Amino acid sequence: MSEEPKAPDSAEAWTAPKGSWASSAANRRSMLGNRARDTAPELALRSLVHAAGLRYRVAAKPLAGMRRTADMVFRPVRVAVFVDGCFWHGCEQHFVPPKTNPDYWREKIGGNMRRDRETDARLADADWLVLRFWEHQPAGECATAVVAAVSERRAARERRGEQ
Repeated sequence: MSEEPKAPDSAEAWTAPKGSWASSAANRRSMLGNRARDTAPELALRSLVHAAGLRYRVAAKPLAGMRRTADMVFRPVRVAVFVDGCFWHGCEQHFVPPKTNPDYWREKIGGNMRRDRETDARLADADWLVLRFWEHQPAGECATAVVAAVSERRAARERRGEQ
């Protein structure tokens, strides 16, 4: 019997197209493993907020027609919570620019930061409270801030006679 030829490992056989952000097969594998939602910091925060008795939407668009999603949304009180990754959102404390393809990454991270500011402004204009936390902040402190903000906005709604 003849043995089937082995297919090359797709990750190792892969080569980056000209101008690609993925400078190597290893870099590509690493980046493909990054999660857009349900990251460990998000899960820790959500667990604590849920344990405090609050309910929320996950990975939801706060405003109709908005392409961006918040990590946690409390619609009745208009609170949007974002847990920003230090790399993707340019944390001043922890962001280390990649050595490969630095121009691409400078523009990419700068664009993310601009989009964050635009999102914050758009939500604030619609009377939303935006809470942003870095992934390195302790989940307990973040949860305390979320619970306090939601409770305060609920109390304000009740004082105004809103449901």
